Amino acid sequence: MEKFLKNNPTTKTNNQILEEDETLLLIVDVQQKLINNIKDNQLLIFNIKKLIDTCNLLNVRIAITEQNPLKLGRTIESIIDNNEYPRFEKMEFSCSKNNNFINYINEYNYKNIIVCGIESHICILQTSIDLLQKGLNILIPRDGIGSRNEIDNDTAFLRLILSGAVASTTESLICELCKTSDRKEFRGVSKILKKSFSN
Repeated sequence: MEKFLKNNPTTKTNNQILEEDETLLLIVDVQQKLINNIKDNQLLIFNIKKLIDTCNLLNVRIAITEQNPLKLGRTIESIIDNNEYPRFEKMEFSCSKNNNFINYINEYNYKNIIVCGIESHICILQTSIDLLQKGLNILIPRDGIGSRNEIDNDTAFLRLILSGAVASTTESLICELCKTSDRKEFRGVSKILKKSFSN
């Protein structure tokens, strides 16, 4: 990947640190009939939950999309966890085709969108590229997206970065949102960071 980035001078970079009130965590299509076939799906869910817990602690807004929920079911319960997040149903692969979703982004004037979920090479990719074209800063946690096949996941991540999305990880984004250990929420953030994955 380093070779691709080095040889692609058109790759855009964004060096601005995230501001909580300008940032949305977008969870894409983590539905039961889709997640079952995703490679390393339990680790993926674990990382998304860490992002959710952090955003809830730091008052960063969260939204959910669902692809054809009548056929594919709702977002899995462990992601929702009894919270009422804005939910946007879609048939198109890109969330940006949903007018309610775009109106929601405009209403809160989001500048940064952390995009996680599935599948990397379909809905994550098309949504992110569309939102980049609208001038939004898109951040992709490498360990917070997934596909059924590793080659699809890896290739999608490469294309996203070459298209201008910001490469990151779950832990890096958590710390970027928190910014300092000198805040009352840090103890809670620290507990989230210390959680370890076990099947």
